[in-house]
Amino acid sequence: MATIPVNPKPFLNNLTGKTVIVKLKWGMEYKGFLASVDSYMNLQLGNAEEYVDGQFTGNLGEILIR
Repeated sequence: MATIPVNPKPFLNNLTGKTVIVKLKWGMEYKGFLASVDSYMNLQLGNAEEYVDGQFTGNLGEILIR
């Protein structure tokens, strides 16, 4: 089964307005409403929740992931 490369900028722009899960390389996950993405692929999430090792750690509200 072959994978097809996807250009990340249009892909992320198409997800604007939807609920997404962002997993960082340190293991934390953030689930929230994707409010915006800029040209550097910084992500702004609304109603964000943080999960560490799969365990819910709290509501964060509005966050920016660089």
